[in-house]
Order: sequence, then structure tokens, then C-alpha cells
Amino acid sequence: MPLEWIGYQEAVRLYYLDQVAYACGGVLYRVRGGFNALTGARSVVTLNSIIATEGSVQAARKGLPGYVPPLNNQTLFRRDDQICLYCGNRFPRSQLSRDHVTPTSRGGRDCWTNVVTACKRCNNHKGARTPEEAGMQLLAVPFAPTHAEYVYLQGRRVLADQMEFLRAHFPRSSPLRLRRQPLAPPR
Repeated sequence: MPLEWIGYQEAVRLYYLDQVAYACGGVLYRVRGGFNALTGARSVVTLNSIIATEGSVQAARKGLPGYVPPLNNQTLFRRDDQICLYCGNRFPRSQLSRDHVTPTSRGGRDCWTNVVTACKRCNNHKGARTPEEAGMQLLAVPFAPTHAEYVYLQGRRVLADQMEFLRAHFPRSSPLRLRRQPLAPPR
């Protein structure tokens, strides 16, 4: 299962420590190291776009039912495709805010299933009311992403083979399955 994005330096370290169980996807880099004093051979590590390692107990928990990824605005805005879920317009990140469907002042929780992306204008208009009380319609039901969806939403540039791997781990009902193009880089 997909766990996280790592840089090429971390991938080289995992190869060096013999912790890579297998690799798939395309070759991204060939990292050349030093020369062996005895043989004169130069070390080369070939890095693929997807590597699998022997998992830890902490990593295995990310795939269990009930695991909820951490909530942050950047990932929330990506989950909702930078669209205000009240007016339906797309905005730059600087004009977006986190809205609690059931306001925290009225017992609502700060969790994935109670927050949506809202433009600042709509969020101010709604205030400490529910969408029904404010006369506003919620355009989509908020959901908690699985860990695979969260990895995708973290906003890295996703290569085609990586996207295929991630999508294979999305639930069949995931709204993210319908997105054809990778997310735009953050602004």
C-alpha cells in the first residue's frame, strides 16, 4: 500500500540499507557514487518511481479500517479541488478557508467529515449557522480520505505510473477516481 512520498536521497538510503523489497514503475534516476579502491568499479543505484519496503507496525496501521489521516487546510482544499462547496467557484488557496458544516461553537468537530472548502465570502456569510439555517446548499458531502487518497492529495507531481498505483488503492466509491488530470502544483 502507498505510504508516503520520499526524496531520491531517502530512496538511495533505503537501497543501501537493503530495505527495498521490490521496485516497480519507471526508472527515475541513476545515482552514481564513488569508485571502489580495490576493483575500480563505480557504484550505481537505479531508482524507480515506486519502491516497496518491509513495513513497520506504524506503517501497517495506515491501511487498517478506522485510520484517519491528519487534517490540514492544504490537503482539504485539494480534496475539494479548490472549489467553494457553497458557491461552486474555484479560487486560489489564498481566498479559501476551512468551514465547519456544523460549527464548532455548536458542538461540531474539527474532522474531515465536518469540514469543507469555502471561499472567505461564503464562510463569512454562513457564520456560526448550519448551511440550512444560512439558506446555503452544500454541493458535496465531505469525506475522510483513505491513506492512499491522502498520499495523492499531498500535492506532489504524480507520474502516470504512480497515479495508476495510487488509484488501485482508492476505494471504488472515491470521488478522486473521477479526476483525470493530476492536481495542479500549489500556488
